[in-house]
Amino acid sequence: MRCPLPVSSRRRILCVFPAYTPSFGTFSHAYPLMGGVKAFMPPQGLLVIAAYMPESWECRFIDENIRPASPRDFAWADAVFVSGMHIQEGQIHDIRRRAHEAGKVAVLGGPSVSGAPEKYPDFDYLHVGEIGDATDRLIEILDRDLARPAAQLVLDTKDRLALGDFPAPAYEAVPLKRYLIGSLQFSSGCPYRCEFCDIPQLYGRQPRLKSPEQMCAELDAIVSQPGHPAVVYFVDDNFIGNRKATREMLPHLVEWQKKNNYPLQFACEATLNMAKQPEILELMRQANFMTVFVGIETPEAEALKGIDKTHNAAVPMYEAIETLNSYGLEVTSGIILGLDSDTDKSEQNLIDFIDRSAIPVLTINLLQALPKTPLWDRLEREGRLVHDAALESNVLFKRPHDTVVSSWRRAISHAYSPEHLFERFKHQCDVTYGNRIVTPTAGKLTFTNLRRGLILGFNIITRVGLFSDYRRPFWRAAAHALKRGQIEAVFNMGFVAHHLIRFTREALRGEHNASFYAAKAAEAEAQRQRSWWENARRRLAPEREAA
Repeated sequence: MRCPLPVSSRRRILCVFPAYTPSFGTFSHAYPLMGGVKAFMPPQGLLVIAAYMPESWECRFIDENIRPASPRDFAWADAVFVSGMHIQEGQIHDIRRRAHEAGKVAVLGGPSVSGAPEKYPDFDYLHVGEIGDATDRLIEILDRDLARPAAQLVLDTKDRLALGDFPAPAYEAVPLKRYLIGSLQFSSGCPYRCEFCDIPQLYGRQPRLKSPEQMCAELDAIVSQPGHPAVVYFVDDNFIGNRKATREMLPHLVEWQKKNNYPLQFACEATLNMAKQPEILELMRQANFMTVFVGIETPEAEALKGIDKTHNAAVPMYEAIETLNSYGLEVTSGIILGLDSDTDKSEQNLIDFIDRSAIPVLTINLLQALPKTPLWDRLEREGRLVHDAALESNVLFKRPHDTVVSSWRRAISHAYSPEHLFERFKHQCDVTYGNRIVTPTAGKLTFTNLRRGLILGFNIITRVGLFSDYRRPFWRAAAHALKRGQIEAVFNMGFVAHHLIRFTREALRGEHNASFYAAKAAEAEAQRQRSWWENARRRLAPEREAA
């Protein structure tokens, strides 16, 4: 649904999504292999806001991961809407600066400002919380007056719009063919209270839901756009946060796939205890789910108690991973170093886990405290929050900072050495890929897929198979997959490994942070994206930027 309020003015709204700092999880190094791919995933939240605007208001959507908003875009707009996460803080401020230089009112919403509004004193309007009554108040204000307010106005959502009343994201406003994967939301919220996670505070512990019909209609919108991504990621905070609802929704998803000849593959994020749900896992297999991201965090069972993540131990960890693999689900995992429970043995325990679990993709980060989390509150009480951009985290670790960072460096070096990485992919060929359903050829033989496959295949053969220094382990793994008829696996492992190996080498050279959320990395990326003159101005006149 659109905003139900009557409006008397016509407005032009420029929605700008900030660029991401490169990370393990966005696969930016692999985009050139795809031919035309520029960004990771369409931003659901800002696309929903764009779709909610009054029908008479024009909206222009720009994802700066694809291209920067130009002076002409800002000149066109009456108001500039921005949304983003903490890692995008530097880029968020930069968009505000450009909006104000163009004389436009700047509005910020989304997870970062909802978690820490104090970070953004320079915006005209802050939209704190999800879409709801605050959104309607914002529309009323902009309908009356486009002048910048004398003081910042904070609009706090008290009455959230039901997820079933959300408009379909404005997919038509973005070029889906430029994204690596698509995005879709079925639920919001998570029942667990992991110490380091801000999801329950931002979105609640009782998952809210869209109807299966609503979700299928959004899928129709995605596949109607030529060149849409072949993979769609469920951005739900926990795909099985409401197991009953997920179990009831999945047959609709299976039916949609069958009706459309399986045009898509799916991925999601869930807790490891989904291994106890064989009915859901079988339905996911039938719906063509390929990957599930699981926040394993640490292989040390005792450490899970300290971060309120004992649900990861509901099933023995290796047994749970094997169960997911048996349904054709390749596990990707989040790992945290720097926990209070870490010891001198934790690094080796993690390396042993990487080898034994054979999970190919692990995002290994240092612990970072986010606002509105139990971890933040505890560390603030203990005086262990640090705000030093020269450090890799805002947490004062129990172990020496340099020791923790060195452990991270050795862990990623081991995980993403070409030999170890491709061995883990070979294991997946044996235990995971063969358990997936065989989908109809008709759903795959499209011009877009054929073109995409030819470009990707050529680039993998040349850039990975011929000219890389890790071509030998790649070809050994490729031969292992081809013997089993797993052609798609060759494409996947070449594509993923190319990014992971290159990103790891850059990280080991000090070009990336040991925490995806650290401010130093965000500012470094913002600096890379600014012009030479702008960076020089900031060095010579820092007081102007502070003002």
